[in-house]
Order: sequence, then structure tokens, then C-alpha cells
Amino acid sequence: MKIRKSLQTLLTATDYRPPEGFAAFPAAIHHASTVLFKDVAALRARNWQDKNAYTYGLHGTPTTFTLEARLAEIEGGQHCLLAPSGLAAIAMVDLALLKTGDDVLLPDNVYNPNRELGNWLAQDFGISARYYDPMIGGSIAELIQDNTRLIWTEAPGSVSMEVPDLPAICAAAHARGVLVALDNTWSAGIALHAFDLGVDIVMQALTKYQSGGSDVLMGAVITRDKALNATIELAHMRLGMGVSADDVYLVLRGLATMKLRFDAHDAGTRQVATWLKARQEIASVLHPAFADCPGHANWLRDFSGAGGLFSVLFDPRYDEKQTDRFVDSLQLFKIGYSWGGANSLCVPYRIKSMRKNWQHAGQLVRFNIGLEEPADLIADLEQALVSLA
Repeated sequence: MKIRKSLQTLLTATDYRPPEGFAAFPAAIHHASTVLFKDVAALRARNWQDKNAYTYGLHGTPTTFTLEARLAEIEGGQHCLLAPSGLAAIAMVDLALLKTGDDVLLPDNVYNPNRELGNWLAQDFGISARYYDPMIGGSIAELIQDNTRLIWTEAPGSVSMEVPDLPAICAAAHARGVLVALDNTWSAGIALHAFDLGVDIVMQALTKYQSGGSDVLMGAVITRDKALNATIELAHMRLGMGVSADDVYLVLRGLATMKLRFDAHDAGTRQVATWLKARQEIASVLHPAFADCPGHANWLRDFSGAGGLFSVLFDPRYDEKQTDRFVDSLQLFKIGYSWGGANSLCVPYRIKSMRKNWQHAGQLVRFNIGLEEPADLIADLEQALVSLA
């Protein structure tokens, strides 16, 4: 018997269902915390880890499943989990795979919040976090202990730009049964095929090129191994890692133009970096595509592009006050972290306070080259260099 509804009930419940057959290019945005079941049997039969069905908004909707599937395909993986940020994705991996008494190895040029997380794990959770020379290659075998469970890599380091020998690190790790995770944000997952080099876990900060608009925070963890994904998925559930459907839509919208934008960033960046390399104020340009950048041979072998992020070391005759004045004098370049957006950015780093064995002289400044005309950016740099005097 059909229930007769009052006005208030009509406002909150309806029998109407839109007709089948609607199709469009954009993925639909499904806002949902509660997922509805046809009956009790359907509720009891569904497993939240089965992505062929839905159980609760936190575990996935058609919107989030679509982005996960596309990211996995782009990376050459099989499974993907979304997180509220790149750092959240890193933490999810650590908490899924490490317990008290375990050991994790991190490169000394690691993304600084990852370093802070490692220090926190060591201080409060009894997990030893040790740091290695990013150019160590296969010699990392000498650092692997019986309790080493995970090795983080970053290619390249997002401030100092060294490119590690990923196949050598993976081979040494796998010989001892140790997993290798890669922060693959710099290459956007399109200029480096990490799984083909032996990496087990790929982390991406979708905040960067995938979004492209400097307006979204999101991360992803991608794997090929089903059992490994299931382990990380448990941490994803237990930590309550949810993302906004609207943010997922923005990332999905950005994917169609990501390769075009990445290539445009790359071309403009090489023009700007080449110009800076010829300036007497600059001691060194840290760009993986340049022959004198540490790990250039690894980049040449493993990568197909470079994107928009690089750093420079100023001539040692310039102190921090002078290089800060240079940064403040820039007009088109804005001061801010992150990269992958349309607008150019610049950040000075106190690199010696971040790295234990940093041997290079000169103040380090990192640039993200956006989608502005490279000639205009060069003009901006030229006028700002005058301020060094």
C-alpha cells in the first residue's frame, strides 16, 4: 500500500527517479555520506572493501571510484586510494606498514613534512626513522636492517633536485624483502613510470598538476599488488580518509589538460632556467634536465619530461638578506609553496637547516614556472636581480 505523504514529507522524500540514458563528458558529482541499500539482505551482503558496490560515502562513491580508476591507469597501477592531501597519503602508508620496533629509511632530501612525520614516528611511536644520501643507489643495501620495512624515495628531491637511481634502490630493497614507496609528485605520474622501475607504492600529491588550479588539496596512493592495497586500505578506513566530491570533480576536470599543461610548464621552465644559468649572480641551476644536476643520468634514463619545478644556488657572495630582497622584488613571481598551477612561484629555503650533510655554498631559491609567457618571467627576474646590489 502506497503511503500518502504530507507536504513536509514530500519535501524530504520523493518517489521520482530520473530516466536512464543520460550521458555527458564530465563525471557526475555524487554528494553522499549515507548510501542507501535496497533491503537488509543487500546491506548485510556488501563489503566496504569491494569496489563493485557501495556501503558508505567515506569508502567511495561513483565520483571517487572514477578518479581512483583513472589515476591508477595513468600510473600503470591497479589500485588507488584517495586522501585529503599528499601528506595524509604519506601518513596513511606509514601507519599501514609500520609498527613499534620497525625501521623506515628516508632520503635526506625528502619533502620536509615527510621528514617531520618520520621524526614524530621515531619520537612517539618507537619506529626508527633514518635518513640516507639520495644518491646512494644500490649501496642502500648496507643500511637495510632486519627490522627495515619501508624505504621512501623522492624523484627528484623537491627542493634540491637530486634524482635517485630508483632501479638500484628497488633491487637492493627487494633482495631483503623491503617495500619501496615513491613520492612521484614532481613528474605528475606522466613523466616517470615508477612501477616499471620496481617501485611498490606510488604517492601523488594531486594538489599539483592533476588539479592545475592551485585550489585543491588531495593525495593518492597507487599500487599494483592486491594484498598490499588491502593493507593500506585498512589504514585508509581506520584513519577516516575522506575527500570532497567537489574536489574530486575538480581533479577529474583537470586530467584532460594535464599533459598539455605539464609540457607547457616544462618548455617554459627550460627557457627560464637556461637564462638563469648564464647569469653571473647564479652559481648553479638545480634542474634534472641539466647535465650538471646530481642524478642527471638517472633522469635521462628514467624520465620523459621535467615539468615546472627547479632551484638555483646564488653565488656565495650574496647573503640571505640580499636573496630575500631579490625574492621580494619579483612582481610576476608570487611567494608561496606548492607547484603545478598556472601562476609562477618563488620560495627561498634555508637548506643547511634542512639537510645534515649539505656541502654546497650559496643561498637556495626554488622556482615554480607557471603558464605565463617565459619572456615576461625572464624580464621579471632580470629586474629583481638588480636588487641584489
